[in-house]
Amino acid sequence: MSKKLRTILAPGILLYHYMIALLGALIYRFPSRNIRVIGVTGTKGKSTTAEIIYAILKEAGHQTALAGTIRFVIGENSSRNLSKMTMPGRFFLQKFLRDAVRQNCSYAVVEMTSEGSRQFRHAFIGMDALVVTNLSPEHIESHGSYKKYVEAKLAIARSLLSSSKQGYLVLNQDDGESARFAKLDPNRVTWFSLHNVVVRETTIAGSLFDWKGECITLHLPGKFNISNALAAATIAQKEGVGPGVIKSALEKIQEIPGRTQLVQETPFLVVVDYAHTVDSLTKLYEAFPQEQKICVLGSCGGGRDSWKRKLMGEVADKYCNKVILTNEDPYDEDPLQIVKQVGEGVSKEKLEIIMDRKQAIARAFSYAKPGDCVLITGKGTDPYIMGPRGSKVPWDDATVARELL
Repeated sequence: MSKKLRTILAPGILLYHYMIALLGALIYRFPSRNIRVIGVTGTKGKSTTAEIIYAILKEAGHQTALAGTIRFVIGENSSRNLSKMTMPGRFFLQKFLRDAVRQNCSYAVVEMTSEGSRQFRHAFIGMDALVVTNLSPEHIESHGSYKKYVEAKLAIARSLLSSSKQGYLVLNQDDGESARFAKLDPNRVTWFSLHNVVVRETTIAGSLFDWKGECITLHLPGKFNISNALAAATIAQKEGVGPGVIKSALEKIQEIPGRTQLVQETPFLVVVDYAHTVDSLTKLYEAFPQEQKICVLGSCGGGRDSWKRKLMGEVADKYCNKVILTNEDPYDEDPLQIVKQVGEGVSKEKLEIIMDRKQAIARAFSYAKPGDCVLITGKGTDPYIMGPRGSKVPWDDATVARELL
């Protein structure tokens, strides 16, 4: 479809999505009116933060539902998200919330994306709170510009602030873009920041930090995961959960699937992570500063964000001792062309291209020596490698890694 034709059709397409959202709310009788809804948005850390909020509320004794990139949960029933969409359409979220109400859930934690916002999938979901983890460039080609991407995120916040529920925003004081959200209504903002904790230790096994008089052991590596935990803890405290319960919940979390997931610790580390932006890839590599790093990545799906491909390669070149580029989600684009564009940022002596993702991971393991770290990024818990004309190959990085090990 040409750009001109898309421009002509855009108003009708927007109206279609809006009417679908309204129809879903009508069919399922506006279920968000009968349950406290906590939205989670941002560029990075959404899934981890949503999972942590869910864990804390559950620890506090609340029957809780969760809808996110990794899985869907209602009460004790959990199923993997196989849709390749964080916010599925066709009335999915309204039905999900109605089912949560029927199962006597008092809370629903819902990940919210810019793509979902653009299609009004957040509309007619009355939120009680929204946490914004951070904001950085992503989905630029899809939205048309960074400004439009930000606007899609702001639309989620406006939806909360215009709701009769009188909800509040939880914002990251360490992220400069949070000011855009705070300006919407400064009186309904609660802040969190790494400056409000004392970090005693950070290792590959996690972190030890002081917060609200509690010394907390977090089994998720990297300072970015402390930030995610603080976002979740701040929401939980606003909802009346005490610091002791929050500490207990945080310390019980051993891993978040596909998010800095330790597949093996000895003789060499193997980590699977979803990182697919320049900033998230940088923060992941920085979380393992002492180790020799062998990095497997594709990092750029077909038909989107081609501007970042060389930059992703440059990040890998900076931090990794060996870089193995491989296939990820090419869709209808030539996968080798994608990989070559990423490779433009990698020095030749470090670079190896192996298009078969399983073989690429196997090659990384063959290079690894005791004490090294193999970092497999870009897919996380994604259940498929997406190919041309809607084709998809079942996939899971952690499962493949375990099989090869």
